Amino acid sequence: MATAHQEILAGWGNYPTANSYVTTPANAQELNAIITAGPVIARGLGRSYGDQAIHTGKKVCVCTRMHHFISWDEKEGILECEAGASLDEIITTFAPGGWMPMICPGTKFVTIGGAIANDIHGKAHHADGSFINCVISFTILLANGSIVTASREEHPDLFIANFGGLGLLGVILTTKIRLRKVETTYFRQQSVKVDNLDAMLNALEQYKHCNYSVAWIDPLATGSQLGRGVLTVGDAAALEALPESLRKEPLKIHNASKLSVPFFLPDFTLNNITVRLLNKVIGFVQNSPKTFVHYEKFFFPLDMINNWNRGYGKRGFIQYQFVIPEDNGITHLRHIMEMIAFSGCTPFLNVFKKMGEGQGILSFPFKGYTLAIDFPVTKGLKAFTKQLDEAVLQAGGRIYLGKDAMLDKTTFRLMYPQYESWLAIKAKYDPSNVFTSDLSARLGLEV
Repeated sequence: MATAHQEILAGWGNYPTANSYVTTPANAQELNAIITAGPVIARGLGRSYGDQAIHTGKKVCVCTRMHHFISWDEKEGILECEAGASLDEIITTFAPGGWMPMICPGTKFVTIGGAIANDIHGKAHHADGSFINCVISFTILLANGSIVTASREEHPDLFIANFGGLGLLGVILTTKIRLRKVETTYFRQQSVKVDNLDAMLNALEQYKHCNYSVAWIDPLATGSQLGRGVLTVGDAAALEALPESLRKEPLKIHNASKLSVPFFLPDFTLNNITVRLLNKVIGFVQNSPKTFVHYEKFFFPLDMINNWNRGYGKRGFIQYQFVIPEDNGITHLRHIMEMIAFSGCTPFLNVFKKMGEGQGILSFPFKGYTLAIDFPVTKGLKAFTKQLDEAVLQAGGRIYLGKDAMLDKTTFRLMYPQYESWLAIKAKYDPSNVFTSDLSARLGLEV
């Protein structure tokens, strides 16, 4: 039987923190015994940025021991596994045989359960959509102790509400997901340097035929240079296209990284001066890619440095990600980017993309432009994010709950007016609020 111990937990941003009672169940029986004793939230590898998987004074079930593969249908490319399995484990096992996950976010250190809870997306959202598109079905342990199967045909309301549902409807136990057949584990890419926001949006349109696209922008650029950066586009590389040197091992997998940030850097390390210098370096690196790159660099560049989040210091950081519609998008983007550049809140790492059609209830993506940007936690950050929230709301947009740490209940409901439909499903499957978190209390995702 899993026993509980007190532990200070945080998301990847190390902000906020919570003193929680942590358990690590090994199976559904142990998990069921835990949830019958009161409020709980499931947790995977802790890569959500904010308070999605922390629980002040209450229980957190770390489900990474429940990570086994159950079955593999190579003909159909369908994997059945426990939800604690990670993309890292799946890639390591199946890439040598020519299979990769269909949807990859910016890190491979996410569990399948976490991928569903946040309905993760990647560089190919405009082409492939979000994680829901590769999930066939899952089994979930509900508040009443029953285990049910959810799919598009069976308990469809429970199925769709879990994508972006942040673990608040139950604990996902097993999943059936579809993998993608590949000839190589390399990508052919091209970088396009752009001078301003108009050029960036034009480049996104010009290269929309590419399956993968992502841009870096200089967050401190202003005036005529506002929105300058580098757009990187690419597609999976066919075997015959690889240079001879790479054909020797076309399905190469990644090595475990030996690089690490060993301790929290001093808070003063990142400031407007150092960020300007670092942005110049990032811009140079982004504009100088090889034609063929391994998936590790293409999808997961930050995974090459373990514990890179310590670089922001003990104060922690947030990643603020929003999406706004294409209509009048350039006007709204210009306004928001100017706010960021002049905020004094030291904006740093960022990703800019164009998204495809959305789906789900609390799932984040919809067709439009998205920017994800890191801010170290400083005295004025919360007040500034409220200003950003208002600007995003005025643009008809919303922010990603899977990364959020500061949104208030009122603004959340304006950004996600469909929350009432989700709460009705919550009331149906978890009427006593067995599954709660610090985020659910903050945003009112409880019945």
